[in-house]
Amino acid sequence: MFRNLFVAIPIAVLAVGGSTACATKKFVRTSVGEVNDKVDSLGRSVEETQERTRQNEGRIAEVDTKAQAADAKAAQAGTAAQAAQTAANTANSAANAASAKADAIDKATKRIVFEVVLSEDEGNFAFAKTLLPDEAKSKLDEIITRIKSDPKGAFFEIEGHTDNVGDKVYNEKLGLERAEAVKRYLYEQHQIPLHKINVISYGEDKPIAPNKNREGRAQNRRVVVKVIA
Repeated sequence: MFRNLFVAIPIAVLAVGGSTACATKKFVRTSVGEVNDKVDSLGRSVEETQERTRQNEGRIAEVDTKAQAADAKAAQAGTAAQAAQTAANTANSAANAASAKADAIDKATKRIVFEVVLSEDEGNFAFAKTLLPDEAKSKLDEIITRIKSDPKGAFFEIEGHTDNVGDKVYNEKLGLERAEAVKRYLYEQHQIPLHKINVISYGEDKPIAPNKNREGRAQNRRVVVKVIA
């Protein structure tokens, strides 16, 4: 009986040992499979990442190309703008030169026939007033009488001037209104064509006397009428 027991025990041990070995191999195979799956998954992830990187690099290169093209177009536009500005400056210079030449020719071909000054110190325009006084009207009538043989053949230039009292903009407006009063009188009373009358205001910019005293300011408040033929 004891002999049979001793024989049974090793057989049981071998059975248990064999079962354990089988379980271990199965576990190893399972673990290796899982590791392989993870490696494969990681490999696919790396490949996908590399592919996205290549795509991004392609997009970046495309954007760089477009940016370089835009920079080139901007540089071309800047060059064109500079060329246009240069051409405009040249054209303006030419226009100014032509205008100056025309003015010079115009002045050379015209001459002042009569000139009369209507100033406050001679009983004409009063301070801050635009009403044409009777004394000024008489002087204008005298001019027309002197050229009455052909009044329409003359050209009238009327300049409005003021003293420096008050605002500069106001003085320019006041000088213009005084000159316009003279223009209106010549047109209404002597039928001088409006296109033969030029009006300009210099305001306080061209004084003929110091503005430091009343007498000087009275001289500066004036209208100058020039008859040019």
